[in-house]
Amino acid sequence: MKKNNNKVWIAVIAVLVVVIAALIVVLVRRKPKDDVEKVTSEEAIQTETEATPETASDATEAATTEAQATQDCFVKVTNSNSWESANGYSGQLDSTITNKTSGALKNWEIRMTVPDKATLDSSWNGTFKLDGTTLSVKCVDYNAEVPANGNLKDIGVIVTVPSQADLKAICDSAVLYVDGKEYKGSSASSTTEATEAKEETKPKEKTEPESGTPVDNHGKLTLKGTDIVDKNGDKYQLKGVSTHGIAWFPEYVNQDAFQSLRDDMGANLIRIAMYSGENNGYCTGGDQKQLKELVKTGVDAATNLGMYVIIDWHVLGDQNPQTYKEEAKAFFEEMSSLYKDYDNVIYEICNEPNGGTTWADVKSYAEEVIPIIRKNTKDALIIVGTPTWSQDVDIAAEDPVTGYDNIMYAVHFYAATHTDNIRNKVTTALSKGLPIFVSEFSICDASGNGAIDYDQAAKWFDLIDSNNLSYAAWNLSNKAETSSLIDSSCTKTSGWTDEDYSETGKWIKKQMHGEN
Repeated sequence: MKKNNNKVWIAVIAVLVVVIAALIVVLVRRKPKDDVEKVTSEEAIQTETEATPETASDATEAATTEAQATQDCFVKVTNSNSWESANGYSGQLDSTITNKTSGALKNWEIRMTVPDKATLDSSWNGTFKLDGTTLSVKCVDYNAEVPANGNLKDIGVIVTVPSQADLKAICDSAVLYVDGKEYKGSSASSTTEATEAKEETKPKEKTEPESGTPVDNHGKLTLKGTDIVDKNGDKYQLKGVSTHGIAWFPEYVNQDAFQSLRDDMGANLIRIAMYSGENNGYCTGGDQKQLKELVKTGVDAATNLGMYVIIDWHVLGDQNPQTYKEEAKAFFEEMSSLYKDYDNVIYEICNEPNGGTTWADVKSYAEEVIPIIRKNTKDALIIVGTPTWSQDVDIAAEDPVTGYDNIMYAVHFYAATHTDNIRNKVTTALSKGLPIFVSEFSICDASGNGAIDYDQAAKWFDLIDSNNLSYAAWNLSNKAETSSLIDSSCTKTSGWTDEDYSETGKWIKKQMHGEN
C-alpha cells in the first residue's frame, strides 16, 4: 500500500513541473505594460537625442554664416591728403566699401567719430551729415548697392579738425552698417580669402587695330549724356597725342608723323596746340599767317589719314581767355568756316585758364565764342577749358554753358602732381552730367618734367577707361623733358620705333594698345 502512494505523488509532482514550466514560458514572452511604456519612452528619448544635434547644427551654421558675413563686409577710410589750415588741419578722407560675400549689400551707411570742433567742408558720392561727434554718410541712388564680391570706391569728404592726429582717429573709427546692422570686418579679420581660392586677375584685353580709318568707321561724333558716341550711336573713345607749341616744334606737324602715331602708337586723334600768349604766340609777336598755315597743315594731314583733330587755342601765359578774346573770335570764325563740312574737326577754345581766372570769366568768354563756331558748324564737338589750369570741372558742373549741344569741358592732369583731389572733381562733375574731355595729360609732374608716377597714372586710367573719357597725351616733341613722347636723342620726325620713344612715350603706347 505504501508503494502505491509513492507512485501517486511522483505523478502529481511531474504535472506540477509541467504547469510551472508553461507559466514560466508565458511570463518570459509577455512584457508588462510598464515595460512597454518604458521602452517606448527610451526610443523617444533616443530619437530626440539623435534629432537634437542636427537642429542645433543648423542653428550654429546659420549663426556662423551671419557672423562671417559681418566679417567679410567692411569699410576702409584713408586720409589721402592733408594740409594745415586756419582752423587746424584739413584732410581728404576716402572710403572704400568691400563686400566679399556672394550677395549684394544694399542701403549702406558709414559712421565715423570726429572731435568736437570738426567741420565738414565738402563731400561727394554720398549724403554726409555731421551730428555732434558723429559723421555719417549714407548711400545715394546711383551707389546704393555694393556688388557681390566687389567694392564701392570714391566716397569722399574733406573735413577740418584741430590736429593731424584727429584725421587718423577718424579713419580708424569708421564702421559700416547695412540696414542698421553693424558690419565690422576688416581686410585683416576676414577669413574668406584664407579658405577660398583667390580669383585670378583677368588680363586686360588688348586693343586690336581697326580695319579702315577711324573717321571712315565712326564718322561725325556727338554727345549722349557724358559719352562721345559715333555715327551709329555707339560709345567711342578718342585716344591721341597733343603737339607741343607748333611755333617751337613745327617739324612734327606732318602727315608722316601723324601716320606713325596712328599706325604704331594706336592714336585716332591729334591735338594741334597753338599758343595764344607765350613767346611768339599767336597774339604775342608770332607770325599769325604761318601759325594758321601750320594749323591747316595739321588738319589736312589728320583728315587724309582719317583721324580726328582738335584745333586748340592754347591759353596759358595769358591766363584769362578774355585777354585776347577778340583775336580768338576772329580765329575761330576763320577755322570753323574753313572746316564747316568736316566730320573730324573738334574745337578747344581755351586751353588752361589760370592765375585767378574764375569760371564766370571763362563762361562769359565761351558764350561769345561758341555762337561764332555754331554759325558755321552746328554740331561739331567744342571743348571749354576750366579754371585752375583746367582742373575745376566740378565748378563748371554747377553752372554749365546752356543753349548748345555737344559742348564738353576740359580736365588736365599730370599724374605725379594731381591725384585723388582732381579725380574726385571729375567724378563729381560726371555725376552731375558734365561731359569731360582729358584734352591734355602726362604721367610726370605738373612742370612736364620730373619722375614718372606709374601708380597714379594707372589710377587715372582706371577712371578714364571706366567712364569712356577721351584723352590727348602731352606732347609730340623730343624736348629734353619727361612729358615728351620722343626721346631727346632722336631726331626723326616720323617712323619711330620703340627705341625712339621716351619712357613716357613707351607707356602711352602700351596704354593705347591696352597692354598696361
